[in-house]
Amino acid sequence: MKTLKSIITTLFLFAVCINYAQKVEYDGVTYLVKGNAIFMNKIDVTNTLSPEQQVVIKNKLSEEILANKKLKAAEKAQKKAEKAQNKAEKKEKAAEEQIKKAEKAKDKYTDAQNKYENELKKHQKLQEKGKLSPEDEVKWQKKLGDLKSKIDKLKKKL
Repeated sequence: MKTLKSIITTLFLFAVCINYAQKVEYDGVTYLVKGNAIFMNKIDVTNTLSPEQQVVIKNKLSEEILANKKLKAAEKAQKKAEKAQNKAEKKEKAAEEQIKKAEKAKDKYTDAQNKYENELKKHQKLQEKGKLSPEDEVKWQKKLGDLKSKIDKLKKKL
């Protein structure tokens, strides 16, 4: 179905292009080429031109058409390259964001570990000095447990 549509579209565009006249400038005069007929100021001058002139004019038209096709192809290739570049830039940006997130997660993990170690040292010093009541010991154990669970969660994110 799609192939049929594309074939019909191509044929339609080809027919439209053939029916429309193409302007060509030759020896300072603008000619209109429509099919095999050559017009100058809306007057058919095909028979008044020599066969060599007709060939030159039609060749010039072919060259212009070919140049237009090459230009369009180049523009299309440039757009495609720009899209590819944009896509690559987006991927690069996403990768940079991933790296930033990973670094941030690593920093949070390191900070949480340091805090846990500091709090553990404080707890041990207070315990060695005998300054902890049973209630304080429960609070410290809860605090250390919370910090340890936070470290575990951050470790999973890494």
